[in-house]
Amino acid sequence: MIELPMEPEDFPQTDTGPYTLLADADIDELDRRLNWLMGRATGYFGVTNYFGGAFFESDTATTAFMARMRSRGLAFIDDGQARRRQGAYARASADRIVDETREAASILAALNALEASARQNGQALGTGMGFPVTVATAAHWIRGLDERGVQLAPASALAQRPGVRRG
Repeated sequence: MIELPMEPEDFPQTDTGPYTLLADADIDELDRRLNWLMGRATGYFGVTNYFGGAFFESDTATTAFMARMRSRGLAFIDDGQARRRQGAYARASADRIVDETREAASILAALNALEASARQNGQALGTGMGFPVTVATAAHWIRGLDERGVQLAPASALAQRPGVRRG
């Protein structure tokens, strides 16, 4: 996946960079920024958001963004902020951000809660950053999944395409 910076609620105090997708940008500007951002890498199946609270509040911006993801056949996996939004070719929202607090004990508790949610609902999706403490804690937590009867799956496995039901 490739991570796209989207306008946070406190923009510009939180500066997400010169190519941030802005809630009030016109379609041409949205396309220019998307093309630049998505041209930085290849081989990704989808995109995820970096911030985006203000962006997702705009119906116009979110609808245009989702239409572009769908036209490109790309999945959109968000950190939970866009849960109520539809669109994109394949779509999933995280149930939890595991590293909102960058402490091993807090991350482990979030991963355990995610596991409990997966047991209850049949699946759960978590997101986190590549912080060393997140990676180390997740690596430790993953070691016992088989014994606990839990299977790890990529985010792409949870991204549902419109009109396709899981069964």
